[in-house]
Amino acid sequence: MSGNKVSIFQGLFLFFYRFFIHRRWFHRNPKQKHQKSPSHHGLHQAHDLSPHTLIFNVEGALLKSNTLFPYFMLLAFETGGRGGKRVGVSDLPQVMIDGFLEDYLGIEVVVGREMKMIGGYYSGILEDKKKHEFYLGELVQEEKLSSGHVIALKEALDPTMELFGSYKTDEIYFVRNSDKKSWQTLPRNQYPRPLIFHDGRLAIKPTPTNTLALFMWAPFASVLATARTVAGLNLPYSLAIPFLAFSGFRLTLTVNNDLISPDQKEGCLFVCNHRTLLDPLYISYALRKTNIKAVTYSLSRLSELLAPIKTVRLTRDRVQDGQAMKRLLRQGDLVVCPEGTTCREPYLLRFSPLFAEVSDAIVPVAIDSHVTFFHGTTASGLKAFDPIFFLLNPYPTYTVRLLDPVFGGGSSTCRDPDDGKSKFEVANHVQHEIGKALGFECTNLTRRDKYLILAGNNGVVDKK
Repeated sequence: MSGNKVSIFQGLFLFFYRFFIHRRWFHRNPKQKHQKSPSHHGLHQAHDLSPHTLIFNVEGALLKSNTLFPYFMLLAFETGGRGGKRVGVSDLPQVMIDGFLEDYLGIEVVVGREMKMIGGYYSGILEDKKKHEFYLGELVQEEKLSSGHVIALKEALDPTMELFGSYKTDEIYFVRNSDKKSWQTLPRNQYPRPLIFHDGRLAIKPTPTNTLALFMWAPFASVLATARTVAGLNLPYSLAIPFLAFSGFRLTLTVNNDLISPDQKEGCLFVCNHRTLLDPLYISYALRKTNIKAVTYSLSRLSELLAPIKTVRLTRDRVQDGQAMKRLLRQGDLVVCPEGTTCREPYLLRFSPLFAEVSDAIVPVAIDSHVTFFHGTTASGLKAFDPIFFLLNPYPTYTVRLLDPVFGGGSSTCRDPDDGKSKFEVANHVQHEIGKALGFECTNLTRRDKYLILAGNNGVVDKK
């Protein structure tokens, strides 16, 4: 009986709360006399804001979604570029948002909550919020003295909305939920800074529904990944390929009719972009060739031992690596990924020109892959688990396109050590053709750039 009374009481309380407090005509925004329009739309018609400081609430004014459960990497930023100095304020831990807001959105100052540390590790417990508010108050006063005008942008129904007013900001603009309904996710070509590198295993937005689906799939994924691994390592291609297709693998092959003649004395050099560690294996599956070999700039010892095709580690010594590739080409076909590392986004890293010096028979291969739950690549994690995570997906998909080959004249001149230009022309040409086939953008970024950004090292994997 008491439970029913509590339920009825709670229901009545929620009814009156929603009807009276949340009704727009009963709601009052506690604004001071110096505060202006309650809507953020006023910013769009505002005069030049470059001399002013813009302070915004990250959760309320920056994010399209009202929930903090998913990560907000690709959400729209409404106020970028308007203020002379932009300050992001958040109740999230500073370490979670600092790098993203500063590096990709150009936010000069980020004020987040600090986390307590135990033995050099974050404990997950936040520091006292009063320290956070005290620092914000000092920051507002400093900005008022330096710029003379501070504008605040925040969510209308935020329970901490009095915070900005207590620091006497010159203007406060509010973002309502009705405003957010008209927001659109920012297109990739309008990002303040291109998002080329990112790490982590999850390939889905971790909403509650997606997370539940992930945990429900986990038991089946373990069994399926084990079966796929055993089949790929032990069965001949005539049996392994149908089994993998039955288990959910999707492979699409597009072959140009003008492929290199099989009468060549040396093997064919397949030059592909790098999506996952399994790129050479998928080329082998697509062509149904078991004698294909692959060279790689970095490979864990476990992956090297388990690879169903022969893999050779390059030393980053130009002369030594060139000789090794020529020796392998005399034994048969060879796959090389001149980017030197994987890239998840639709970009191509700079192609190393080494491949242009070792063969006249070059076939560019455009590769794309798609996963459901897990990325099969990592920069900061254990690389030995990369293939395993890829195999855990229910429907991993690969698209392999063999493009027009690059022959003779242009490539053969690359062997002349005095001609340092032609090999770069060939490398850039191959990169351009692959990028055009996939719709990817070519960049001059390298493996070193990726690992310095994501992992703080040069990307060399320990052989142990």
